[in-house]
Amino acid sequence: MPKVSAARPAPRTPKLGQHFLADPSAALRIAEAFGDLSQSTVLEIGAGRGALTSLLARRARRLIAIELDRVLAAQLRMKFSLTPNVEIIEGDILAIDFDTLFGPKPGSTRPGMNHQPEKVQVVGNLPYFITSDILLRLFAYRRYFETIVLMVQKEVADRLAARPGSSEYGLISATAQLYARVEKLFTLPPSAFSPPPKVHSTVVRLAIDSRIEGLNVPEADFIDFLRKSFGQKRKTLWNNLKSEYPAAVLRTALEKSGVKPTVRAEALSLEKSAALFRALLEAAGT
Repeated sequence: MPKVSAARPAPRTPKLGQHFLADPSAALRIAEAFGDLSQSTVLEIGAGRGALTSLLARRARRLIAIELDRVLAAQLRMKFSLTPNVEIIEGDILAIDFDTLFGPKPGSTRPGMNHQPEKVQVVGNLPYFITSDILLRLFAYRRYFETIVLMVQKEVADRLAARPGSSEYGLISATAQLYARVEKLFTLPPSAFSPPPKVHSTVVRLAIDSRIEGLNVPEADFIDFLRKSFGQKRKTLWNNLKSEYPAAVLRTALEKSGVKPTVRAEALSLEKSAALFRALLEAAGT
């Protein structure tokens, strides 16, 4: 998996060692995936040695680069000390206060005014084991973000972009597509990194486009429902949900929403999952 320093520290061992992007043309393609950045703020997750940071610094109005590794963060601060539009933050992306970074500053708005936050572009190179955690945090603060371009393990990219009914479709697919339009851009071989990892990596672009309001479901409860629906991917919806709802309620909701109890969650579109969830709320009298 490319560069694990993006969000959580890891032992510097061959198994979990850092893999830095070493292909200049790939870095350029990632930067170009945003189009014109001259009036944009960019948030980079896991700046590493700064190869992509350098490209973004020349293109963006403002660049905030997050790096957890203390040594790398110090090197980045030295490298960009004379670049006024670049800010290096040593920290964990899962703990960064986005409201402080992008929200209204004290005294910047008058009472009664509706502050419209600037739309931030996000770029990152994510380790597999916390991809979901980082995505969920970005989605939770989606009011600040417009486009997210991420490099992830190829298999993760396939799941993010998978369509309902396919074997790759799962909780991460449903969640990502609940909040964004997902597009796979290109795939890089291990040789694009130094040292080369054992897996291919794919760059994906997520354009924030929340469907929560259109599905008419309470956000947190629906996310929890999706998590339960995909609880054990090999099990049917009935078997995954029967411990959460009384049998009569579950049976009534399945019939009303036109969902067979023998199907698996991967077969349902977001619209169908939302219809089932609304039927469950109604059948349960909540």
